[in-house]
Order: sequence, then structure tokens, then C-alpha cells
Amino acid sequence: MPSPTLPYSDFWPDYLRAHKRPLTRALHAIGTIGGLALLGAGATIADWRLIAAAPVVGYGFAWLSHLLVEHNTPETFKHPWFSLISDLRMVALLLTARLRRELEKHGID
Repeated sequence: MPSPTLPYSDFWPDYLRAHKRPLTRALHAIGTIGGLALLGAGATIADWRLIAAAPVVGYGFAWLSHLLVEHNTPETFKHPWFSLISDLRMVALLLTARLRRELEKHGID
């Protein structure tokens, strides 16, 4: 059982290890970007349905990737806020072509 006071600096490498496979990371990116797009669109046009759909899309892609690709438990269930921050961080690193370097830094192939 992880410590409730786990520092983020210890969580981040564990998060990356839980997302080893490129397809897992790609599905997370699709879900995160789609969820953010729905959230932004919903807020822009004041449509609560789009806002409500945002976490369903975001988490849906992520959780399916863990179930079908990675075969592990999503970090969301253990550390929800760290997981959200890490998902946004991972997608930002992926989109800026810096994720490979981060994975190598932590010994993840």
C-alpha cells in the first residue's frame, strides 16, 4: 500500500513505469486532449453536457489503456491528484518531444 504522504518526486517515476507502453501513452494523450477540448468547448458555449463528457472521455481512454494494454491498475485510484498532474505532464512532454528523454532518465524503455 503506497504511503499517503508519498512525495511527488517519488510518484512521478512510478507513474511513468505504469505507462511503459507507447500505446498506453498515446491513448492517454487522446483522452486528455479530447477531455480538455470538451471542457473548453463546453465552457465556451455554456453546454454542461460537454463539460460532463470531459472526464468520461479523459478517464475512459486512460482506464481502457490500463485494462487492455498495460494490464495494471490506474494510478488514479491510489493518488488521484498526482495522477492528474502526471497525466498532464506526460502529455505535455509527449507533445513537445521530451518524453523519451524523461523515460530514459528514469530507466524506462
